[in-house]
Amino acid sequence: MQSERRRFRTAALRRRLLAGVGVVALVASGGAAWAQQAQPAQPPQPGPDGLGPNAVYIEADSTTRTGDTITANGGEERVLARFRNTTLRAGEVAYDLNQGIASARDRVEFTDPDGNQIFASLLQIDSDLRAGVAVDFATRFRNGASLMAATAVRRGENLNELNYAIFTPCPICDEAGNTRQPSISIQAEKVVQDEGLRAILYRNAVFRVGGVPVFYLPVFSHPDPTVERASGFLVPIPSYDEGRGYSLEVPYLQVISPSEDWLISPQFNTDVAPFMNLQWRRRFSDGTIVLRGGYTYERNFGDFDIDNDGDVDGNVRFGDQTSRSYFLGQGAFDPAGPWRWGFTAERTSDKTLFDRYDVRDPYQDNGLYYGDQRRLISQLYAERQTERSYVSIAAFSIQSLRVKEFSPVTPALNIFESDGDLPFVGPLVEARWEPDGPVLGGRLRLRGSAVALTRDTYIGSPVLRPELIPGGPTAGLPGVDSRRVSGQVEWRRAMITAMGVRFEPFVDLRADLYSVSELPPMMGVDDGAITRSRATAGVDLSWPLIRRIGQDADLILEPMAQLSASTNPDRDVRIPNEDSPALELDESSLFRVDRFPGYDQIEGGIRLTTGARATLRWSGGRQASLFVGRSFREDDEPAFLTPVPDAPAQLYDPSGLSSDASDWVVQGSFSPSDGIRGWGHATIDSSGDVRRAEIAVDGRWGRRNLASASYIVDRSNPLAGPENRNYEFLQISGQQFIYGNWGVAASGIADMERDLITRSEVGLLFDDDCFRFEIGWRRDNTQVRPSGPSEGIYIRLNLATFGGTGYGQGDGR
Repeated sequence: MQSERRRFRTAALRRRLLAGVGVVALVASGGAAWAQQAQPAQPPQPGPDGLGPNAVYIEADSTTRTGDTITANGGEERVLARFRNTTLRAGEVAYDLNQGIASARDRVEFTDPDGNQIFASLLQIDSDLRAGVAVDFATRFRNGASLMAATAVRRGENLNELNYAIFTPCPICDEAGNTRQPSISIQAEKVVQDEGLRAILYRNAVFRVGGVPVFYLPVFSHPDPTVERASGFLVPIPSYDEGRGYSLEVPYLQVISPSEDWLISPQFNTDVAPFMNLQWRRRFSDGTIVLRGGYTYERNFGDFDIDNDGDVDGNVRFGDQTSRSYFLGQGAFDPAGPWRWGFTAERTSDKTLFDRYDVRDPYQDNGLYYGDQRRLISQLYAERQTERSYVSIAAFSIQSLRVKEFSPVTPALNIFESDGDLPFVGPLVEARWEPDGPVLGGRLRLRGSAVALTRDTYIGSPVLRPELIPGGPTAGLPGVDSRRVSGQVEWRRAMITAMGVRFEPFVDLRADLYSVSELPPMMGVDDGAITRSRATAGVDLSWPLIRRIGQDADLILEPMAQLSASTNPDRDVRIPNEDSPALELDESSLFRVDRFPGYDQIEGGIRLTTGARATLRWSGGRQASLFVGRSFREDDEPAFLTPVPDAPAQLYDPSGLSSDASDWVVQGSFSPSDGIRGWGHATIDSSGDVRRAEIAVDGRWGRRNLASASYIVDRSNPLAGPENRNYEFLQISGQQFIYGNWGVAASGIADMERDLITRSEVGLLFDDDCFRFEIGWRRDNTQVRPSGPSEGIYIRLNLATFGGTGYGQGDGR
């Protein structure tokens, strides 16, 4: 009965307060609303809380008025007041109609329009929410950071002053709601939160780790946690290298506007000149531009053999001082309509500049076309895409930073791939179109492609066919230029029988026009135009079968096959192989009509491709899948054999398709639980030898323990030589928490082809979700860094709100 009487009282009070809320709100707004009433105007729109800009909603157990002061009491459930998209809860709320000041006491909780919360035992604010006083003040930001003080005064619309305050980005309560000591905190005599500067300023700041004071600064500042970015110094990045010594990179972010900023990041080194890094970012209404660059004036340095006696003379600075720099720029624009365009501009003065100065993330996938690892691409492109059509136009050039031949003496003497080995590509046009609706009951697709490639340097294998590679010296020969235009028509229709057999008949017609010039004159072939064509007809068959195994498991078997017949294309020996030097044969490419990634290699004849996939699924998303497949043709294809780069007379098959039976394709995946998943792929030749394989397994247990392992091998070239590109790598990494937030972390990369560990590290870490610290020992033994192996202590620090160092620095080289 008492609760029913209370609900009746509350409902009656709501009606009385809502009836008078207009008067209170008008007074609270300083009389501005009275003037608006005399002018015809559009009615104000309600806010997210459903209230108008001058409306107030109050819930309370009782209310009294003494003179100009209205007091509301809430009892155990506290008073609830909503106004101007804010919420106020307190045991007692009083409002002075004359002065326009609201006072709240007893378990005060105030939430502003941005979702930030304020707690206090006493809170006073004016009618415009521009000034106020709080006792036992505490605020919690949207990102979880907390700021507490004995007293807090709001001096104006953008300025808060706190006395005897403490700030922490870490949680101050555990999952059960009990208070706990924050891992990181800053205690200060006075703290000023300047919302105009979007910064928090400290006087006599003491930094604490786990409650223990570790550092003192008379003045200190950092960005307000509610802002995404603000001008100021970021966390410094320490590092060490045998060539440049100890280094400290000190990044500074300068915010120009909400859509523009600069990152100025000088690297100071003990043994060589400083290196300056710059980055400019600008966001436009329909796109973004990011420009990066770096510069130093210094000699080359590394383990050089200066006197050519076969012995390394140590880590020295070698050669003349000169300007050394890099530039990495990219832009992407997507205006209204079907067109979009962009560019990348990537160049460096030295092949090993990124390695010597530890430039972060130099190899990124931007733009329409991507450069491979250790290759930089500069391109200009435009795209047009609709529901039924696509067209792209691009031009690009590539700078290679790859090692062509590793030196047995020192990495400083490695031989790098020449930029002239790679062509200038432009224009490159790709287009496709589909009609709106089926044609003969199936899908019709038209494709078109055109490209021009220009080379300055002669390249034999694998670009030229074996018949056109001279046996003698090739120095001074011009680079072979080529142009190609291709057109393709594809029709395919899917049908399913009553028994569930799915079959797709298809027809594929293709024609190519080539123009080749600057062929080696001693081979007795003429430049000119070359045409070829191919017609293919066939059918894809599959029959998915499913069977229930037990109460929570399904077994799915899917045998599949493809039978196709093609005319034999004219493989003119003058057609270069620019875009199809290698093939990654897998489940998706095995059943394609054109299995090579480009246009230069083309298949013909009669083919039968078979395969089967088995999938086992359990409840909870667990599954395991295995695919095995192979392709057969009536004759061998010697045109798919490729000369060994340093021995053109020797041929090998990098594709696995040159014989009448292709390599076996084996591919599988498994995830027996939420914490374990894996994937694997392999191609196996007819003799049972693995040509290529890749396996990866990830594991996670507990909340933060994890480990991963991956293995990749390529044995596609069985012929030895200095330019043999076979490789074999094993990579592992993991972290294990041992006690509370303390744990260990380790990682390593082993080059099993050269029998060395290229990179390894092991360290001790502390991580409590707002503060991660890691210290350990690291050895870098990559064979590209000219200063040779480097080892030493590494430190990584990541602080919530303040940023981090040592993470995301692009370890791949």
